[in-house]
Amino acid sequence: MKKLLSKTRAAADKYCMFGQNEKIAVGVSGGKDSLMLLRLMAAMREFHPSHFELTALSLDPCFGGAESDYSGVASLCQKIGVPLVIRRSRLGGIIFEERKESSPCSLCARMRRGILHNMALEEGCTRLALGHHMDDAAATFWMNLTSGSRIGSFSPVTYLDRKGIYLIRPMIFCRESEIRAAANRLNLPVMKSRCPADGCTQRTLAQDTIRRLEQQYPGLTERIITALQQGDISDWGTS
Repeated sequence: MKKLLSKTRAAADKYCMFGQNEKIAVGVSGGKDSLMLLRLMAAMREFHPSHFELTALSLDPCFGGAESDYSGVASLCQKIGVPLVIRRSRLGGIIFEERKESSPCSLCARMRRGILHNMALEEGCTRLALGHHMDDAAATFWMNLTSGSRIGSFSPVTYLDRKGIYLIRPMIFCRESEIRAAANRLNLPVMKSRCPADGCTQRTLAQDTIRRLEQQYPGLTERIITALQQGDISDWGTS
């Protein structure tokens, strides 16, 4: 975890992700990435000079009309001293039953983000931390290039002027393999995704493609990130 903590601190400082004495929300889906982000943010809270507070936010889409079990997440939050807010929603039913979306991910992501933004504001948070990592950034770059005909990725820090809140991604220097290994070592209470589209998305295809290309071009993911930084694409240059 020390290596991940160092990389997370480096990203947070490079892109000025934390404001002084602010309250930061952490989006916690229950997957390994969001749980590791929560642990890393809780650890940094103890020594980072910004002196921020944390609140964990979980949005339950209630896939199949059933509520998800967040008891493991709740126990972790209690252990590390972070309040947890869980909101149940009809998101799963709207996407897969009412609208019967053939390509549900984009709409679902937009709706999830909107609800999380509002939850963060309701809790008095000025920043929302998301668990995207380096592999996610590279996959987004690849999807934008091959499907969107544009060069770019998500930004390390995004200000939503209509909401008055910052989105931050502190794990962008961390590799997914590192996160998975650390989550296993720490025995984090990872929840299995109940999304009907899990594992069958364009993002999964992009990640698989990059993994195959890395066998021929080792370090491809890191090179994509370096190119984003050197070209100051999507605000990846020094903030």
